[in-house]
This record gives sequence, structure tokens and C-alpha cells, in this order.
Amino acid sequence: MKAVELFRRRVVYSENAFAELILWRVQKPIAGSQHPFKYRLAYVVNEVCVLRFDNETGKGDHRHVGSKESPYTFTTPEKLIADFQREIARWDHENGHT
Repeated sequence: MKAVELFRRRVVYSENAFAELILWRVQKPIAGSQHPFKYRLAYVVNEVCVLRFDNETGKGDHRHVGSKESPYTFTTPEKLIADFQREIARWDHENGHT
């Protein structure tokens, strides 16, 4: 069984900012993760990805804020999306972006 796409959405926040959220169910966990999901959530401002949550093979669950990478504790797809939205709001506030 190949990966099954569960969710794909592009959310426009402003003329120069959008988020792209993609979530798949996989047959077995991606190397480094303990759950049956593969995901990539990105927030792009002025054509630069400023925030990203993903679980690429071998790295497991993590997030990027600017050039900094840190671990992320995945629990459910719903919590992942809520955490991502909260990080977008925090990034916007800290960077004067509305």
C-alpha cells in the first residue's frame, strides 16, 4: 500500500503570505517517527519559507523556524495543525507581520 493523501490545503493569509499543509497516511512509520503519518506544513512570507513542520525520512518529527531546527513531539494530526497555526500567529506577532 502506498501513502494515502489525507489532506492538502493552501491557506492564503495575505497578499504576500500563505501556508501549505499536506498530510499522508503511510503503511509504516517514516524512519525517525513513531506514527503512521508523513507531513509537510510550511508558512511562506515574501517567497521565503519562515516556518516548517515536517518529518523527513531519518530526521523524524521536527520544525524549522527560520534557519533553526528543533524536535517536535507529534501526537495527532489535529494537534499538529493546531500547533502549526499557533506558531504562525507567534511568528507574525514577533515579526510585525499581519
